[in-house]
Order: sequence, then C-alpha cells, then structure tokens
Amino acid sequence: MNIQLVWYKRDLRLHDHPALSAAARRGPVLPLYIVEPSLITAPDFASRHWTFISGCLRELRDALSALGQPLVVRVGEAVEALDRLASEWPIAAIWAHEETGNLLSYARDRAVRRWARARGIPFYELPQNGVVRRLPSRDEWEARWEERMSAAQAIPPQSLPLLPIDPGPIPAAADLDLPPDMLLDRQPPGETAALTTLTDFLNRRSQRYHRALSSPLTAWEGCSRLSAYLAWGALSLRTVVQATRNRIAELRHDPDLAAAGWLRALTTFESRLHWHCHFIQKLEDEPELEVRNLVRAYDGMRETNERPDLIAAWAAGRTGYPFVDACMRALNATGWLNFRMRAMLVSFVCYDLWQHWREPGLILARRWIDYEPGIHYSQLQMQAGTSGNRAIRIYNPVKQGIDHDPEGVFIRRWLPELAHVPNPFIHTPWLLDRTGQERAGCRIGRDYPFPIVDHEAAYRRARAAIAAVRARPETAREVAAVFEKHGSRRPPLQRPRRSQSVSDRQLRLDL
Repeated sequence: MNIQLVWYKRDLRLHDHPALSAAARRGPVLPLYIVEPSLITAPDFASRHWTFISGCLRELRDALSALGQPLVVRVGEAVEALDRLASEWPIAAIWAHEETGNLLSYARDRAVRRWARARGIPFYELPQNGVVRRLPSRDEWEARWEERMSAAQAIPPQSLPLLPIDPGPIPAAADLDLPPDMLLDRQPPGETAALTTLTDFLNRRSQRYHRALSSPLTAWEGCSRLSAYLAWGALSLRTVVQATRNRIAELRHDPDLAAAGWLRALTTFESRLHWHCHFIQKLEDEPELEVRNLVRAYDGMRETNERPDLIAAWAAGRTGYPFVDACMRALNATGWLNFRMRAMLVSFVCYDLWQHWREPGLILARRWIDYEPGIHYSQLQMQAGTSGNRAIRIYNPVKQGIDHDPEGVFIRRWLPELAHVPNPFIHTPWLLDRTGQERAGCRIGRDYPFPIVDHEAAYRRARAAIAAVRARPETAREVAAVFEKHGSRRPPLQRPRRSQSVSDRQLRLDL
C-alpha cells in the first residue's frame, strides 16, 4: 500500500488544500492530526483555542469520512506519533503545508524533518499562503505573493480509499487537562462556517467596511470576521483573495453599488489582505522575533520596570480607564476585538504602564481566538515601538473612547458598574464629584478603580525614553538593516495628515 500521510496542522479544511490534493494523486491517503502536549500546554495556548480547533476537526473528520477515509487523530509529540504510525503502516511519503508558527512548532518541524530523513521517508511541505520560505530578498516578495494568490485553487479528491485504521477520538478539553473554556460568545468553527461568513461579508456586511472597522460599536458586524478561520486554516487566504476580487469585479459592473461606496469598501479590504502574509513573513525570516526585540537597541528599555500588578490590572480590565477596560473585558469574553482597539490595548500596557511586550503578548495570545504568531508578534512589536517603525503609536485612551464610543454604549455594555454614569463623565468617571458618584451608584475607588497611571505623564516619559534610544547612531544603522530585511516594498496604506497629533496617527504599515 503506497500510503500518503497528510499531516494537518493549521490547515483544517478540505478545499484548496494543496497537500491533500497532491497526496491523493499518488496513493491512499492517511489524513492525520496530532494533538501535541508541548503545544497545548505552551504559554501562548488556551482552552478557547482548543474549543475552536476541535470544532474544526470534527467537521473536517465528517468531510473526509464522506470521501471514504475519516481524519485520524493521535495524542502525543509529533515525532513519537509519526514513528508509531510508520512502524505500523507502510508510509511512502508525508505531506504537509509550510507553517510559520511559534518557536515550539519551529523546533518540532525541524525534528520531524530529521526523523523523516533518518527513516528514509520523503517529507513534502507545500506553501499554503503567500509566505515564502528562504526568501532571498523582499524585493521580489510582492510578485511571488501575487503569483500564489492568482493561481488556481487546489481541487479536493472525489474519494479516498478507506484504510483499516482506528481514527481515534477527538479529545475534549478535560481529556487534555485544559481548564474550562469560559467564553460567553464565540464564532462557530469549521470550514462551512468560514465559507458562510465570507459570503455574508462580501455580499451583505462589507458595504461600510472602511467606515466600520475602527469602532468596536460597528466592527463586530462591519469587519470580515474571517481572522480565526484564516489563523487555523479553515479557509485559505487564496480563497478569500479570489472571492473578494470576484465581488469587486461584480461591483464595477453595477454603477449604483459602486456609487454607494461598496467598491471602495472592498478595495480597502483587499488591500489589507496583502498585509496578512507580509507580517507573517517577518517571523518566517526571523523566528526569534517571538522572544526578543526586532531592533536590539531597545533592549533594556523597559525590562527594569516589571510590574506584574499593573499587567494583572490591565489583563482583568481594571485600569480605571473605561474604554481600555471595556475593550479588554470584551476580548476576555468573546476572543475577538477590532484591530484599532487591539493596538490601543498594546499601546496602554507598553507606553502608559511602560511594560515589556513579552508577558502582555502571551496574555493576548491566549485571549485571541485568531492567534496567528507571525501577525501577533510582528504587530505587537510594531505597536510597542521596538520594530523600527517610524511613527510612535501612543494612543490616548480617553480620546479613543470619545472618538469611537462617544455615548459610552460599548463601555456600559462591558462595564456594568458604570451603567448610570452620565455621558459627560463616562470616559473620565474619576472627575465626577462624590454626589454624582452616589447618584450613579458607582463609587470610584470602590466599585470601579481610579486610573492606575496618569496618561499625560506616561506619554511624556515614553516619548523621551524612545527618543533617547533613537538618537543613538547605532539605532539608526540597525533600523536601516531591519527595514532592508523586513520592510514592505509597497507604499503605505495611508499617510498621516500633518494636522494629526503623533498620539492619534492612523497606523502606518510600512514596516
């Protein structure tokens, strides 16, 4: 039996799965998912991740069963699980997608390659997105991304021969000693939900995308909500790019819809799809990005100010800044937050609280359902100012609330203790006098905390500290080298207007 083992990782789908399609052309397929203890007990993993993953696995098993061969699931470290299967079955080749994960999965993949070579088993790793392994230069990256996104999608096999092998159970969280998943609201997992969400976004929800993406009041409905499906591979990026371009082509032939702004909205969305792989490429090229500053000149800038108590207050949504706390509590309860609010959370912990990004980054990794290491750590460092980016992104937490939740609707939803605080004080409840606090049923310092830091003072301190590092000649040289290796060769999406203050500039994605 010329068995082709397809190793599923972050590619939990049937359609546009090049590894599955290639393997099925060469012999009977053994589709395998390995539940790896080292990964599910890592500090960036949480029960909410497993809830989503296991839901994807159940649907994938059903889809593969309909073709003839159900998904096989094994618990154990990858080399051990593969070695057991290779001892029991004549494995002719192993097929998988290239993965840009955390340092643990990076070491795991290297160990599997060594094991496969020692066993004499060919191990084929195929690209599944626009990230280029062993990229010689960023100059050619955009063309290669476009080539991959424009290529025909991989067609799934019509049938798979049934192998006499026990598929094994898909373990529950309790079976893996994971704590209960306490999410109050969650996205449905699986490829079917992913395709439904994509269709709904392109044909109904995307019309105001460019206007809805910044505010948490509108982003839940107005953003695509595809990030979790892309992160765990329930949907391929190529599927999203091509479906978006097809919808844009339809809109261009409908003057009424184009005039209504829909064309602009989806053109904006398509432009952001380019950045998905751009950020993951950074981690692919520099895996240590997960644990150290990309620009080493910033080493030591925050490390001596470690304050676990401040990080704990931030993580619990108890900083005393209502908009920050509402965003964190919404994230804790749902596993999702729109991009601008994610940036504000990082800004607050890294600038206002002056904490190193590493521990907050692990906390956020456990919170995001759509945790994608390459995007996560690249964005984390960009927001923390350690990646060499030009603009210092220090968000004013009060101004952000006034701009994006002017009536305090979002704040009151997630901070019920502030439900009766009058609108003029909803963003600064500590300014409400004692009588007003009693009338609102919220005593500041008892029912809701005073601000744990003064933003204006923290802003000045952060600006001065970063400016001091930037003033060093060696910093400029290192930043130039970082840009040469990792910088985009595309123009920035939007240049900030001169009238905007540094603390409120729109993100520049040129690094």
